[in-house]
Amino acid sequence: MTGFLASGSLLMSSSGKTSGLARPSSRKENRITLRDLKPDPVTPGRVPERAEIDARYKWDLADIFSGEVEWETEFRRVEARLPEFAPYRGRLGESGPTLLEFFRLKESIEEALEQLAIYACLLRDEDTRVPAHQAMADRVTSLSVRAGEALSFVDPELLALPDGRLDALVRAAPGLALYAHALDDLLRKKPHTLPENEERLLAMSADFGATPSTVFGMFNNADLKFGVVTDEEGREIELTHGRYSALQKSRSRTVRESAWRTMLEGYRRFENTLAANMSGSVKRHQFVARARSYDSCLAAALDRDNIPTAVYRNLVRTVREEIAPLHRYMELRRRVLGVELLEPWDLGAPLVPEPRRAFPFDEAVATVRAGIGPLGPEYGAAYDEGVRGGWIDVLESQGKRSGAYSWGGYSTKPYLLLNYNDTRDDLFTLAHEMGHSIHSLLTRRTQPYVYGGYSIFVAEVASTTNEALLVEKLLEGAEGPDAEASILNHYLDQIRGTFFVQTMFADFELGIHEMVEAGEALTAAALGALFGETYAHYHGPAFRADPLQAIGWARIPHFYYNFYVFQYATSYAAATAIASRILRGEAGVVDRYVALLKSGGSDYPIGLLAKAGVDMTTAGPVRDTIARFSAILDRLEAVLPACRAIES
Repeated sequence: MTGFLASGSLLMSSSGKTSGLARPSSRKENRITLRDLKPDPVTPGRVPERAEIDARYKWDLADIFSGEVEWETEFRRVEARLPEFAPYRGRLGESGPTLLEFFRLKESIEEALEQLAIYACLLRDEDTRVPAHQAMADRVTSLSVRAGEALSFVDPELLALPDGRLDALVRAAPGLALYAHALDDLLRKKPHTLPENEERLLAMSADFGATPSTVFGMFNNADLKFGVVTDEEGREIELTHGRYSALQKSRSRTVRESAWRTMLEGYRRFENTLAANMSGSVKRHQFVARARSYDSCLAAALDRDNIPTAVYRNLVRTVREEIAPLHRYMELRRRVLGVELLEPWDLGAPLVPEPRRAFPFDEAVATVRAGIGPLGPEYGAAYDEGVRGGWIDVLESQGKRSGAYSWGGYSTKPYLLLNYNDTRDDLFTLAHEMGHSIHSLLTRRTQPYVYGGYSIFVAEVASTTNEALLVEKLLEGAEGPDAEASILNHYLDQIRGTFFVQTMFADFELGIHEMVEAGEALTAAALGALFGETYAHYHGPAFRADPLQAIGWARIPHFYYNFYVFQYATSYAAATAIASRILRGEAGVVDRYVALLKSGGSDYPIGLLAKAGVDMTTAGPVRDTIARFSAILDRLEAVLPACRAIES
């Protein structure tokens, strides 16, 4: 939706504030340990169809609509309401009561539209092969664009009011005081808001502007097939997104390399098509930035949440300059694995024997519950509600969207999509996504609709704080050096993946936008060269890149989301600071943190984090996270000599 009143509560994976329909992401691919594959009644190792899965492992969408017939009825009702905006054109400055009346009308239609979107998209993600559900999601996307067109007059009209008129309107209608922050945000963006007709054209372009992301999503989740690989026991296993990470943890280097090559060859077969698609996405970002008179794509993207571009550049610069601890970890990996140089397929291999046992979902639920104990009874009660309340779609199935996410609207449950396969990684995914969903629940129970969403910049703090607390709980219960080292190894890889690698992706994403801004072409060769150079810098001298690594950029859906990934790294830094204070028992920190989770979009994310005690305008939290990584690495190096060696 356009306009400052867009609540941003169309939140998906990992719960970002968006305009219009949110785009899902998969920070974590779904993980499965091949040893723990549960044979279904037909073929061992086969991914089941959704109909074969017990209902208790499926989310409950009936709270939104009873079925597709009711959805269709509501779709037509909302569609018919769009003309209700037109009578307010030219009248928003008429009086305070008129403006308040319009705001309430707008919110009622937007809330109904987001329910349509959430139901359609969740239904589509259950099985992306179903054309009817694809069509529902596409139709509601188009309806959202049409609503944006119908509302395109709002911002230009409000910004054209004489100085002081908005203040006078607020005084005339006390109910408008609720919207003070939203109005301030609108005025802040005045230099980048276009006249009404131009705003309407931009709104109309949003539908096809999302095409590159949509195309990649369908390609990646529905059409792309990788074939089979052979596991350690000689079984042929269908390679999926969900199984790839487990294969990268295999004790066999041959299995890891085979899975890695099979996965990346799948993308390389389409490298030119994927490069053209990526180029179209970046050019769309450039078009909008230029149309709105921003200096760069980065400035346009970050201005949505009033985040200074210095925050982004400080992150990339600081990590680049202080990358030595990551290089030290790569060297430790090389020594422990006993290889001349690390190859790409060595980065996920465990350094110590990992737990043999599975982590069944019910056990994972209890383990995460214990981990979040320090967050207090209100937070714990919200978690219990989610487990019991039909929020979670648990298991991987044929055609189901890969990855994991949390998504819901102001008046729906904060749903979670998982692809749970009983691994420790899945345990952490549950903690991560429940962090998002509880954040959403607390926000919506505290804030009015207009502030019922929140920025990704804040959202990832909620998820990664949960993960940090879970790590400490697991370390408390570790029995023996093998168990301790395994958890420390996991923690280091978590920081590497969420902090260092996401910063690397942010570095690359900035690079491809700057290339387009400089008039350079984003060919497959150019993308591969930049990705390879960036990857080599971050992984250091102990790592040897394979030529196939150049296509690695093509696997990352986040590159279509317009400067999204850096927020994983900044959020991780903020979460590290908050979790450390919680675990130290610092007075008042839990109350400040829960207050942050209840704040929604009622302030800018930099300000919200400052109230929670974290200043993201400095490099301090980034440096503290690097120091934390180094300290954990010290602890792992100290315990490794007492551990059993990995059998290969």
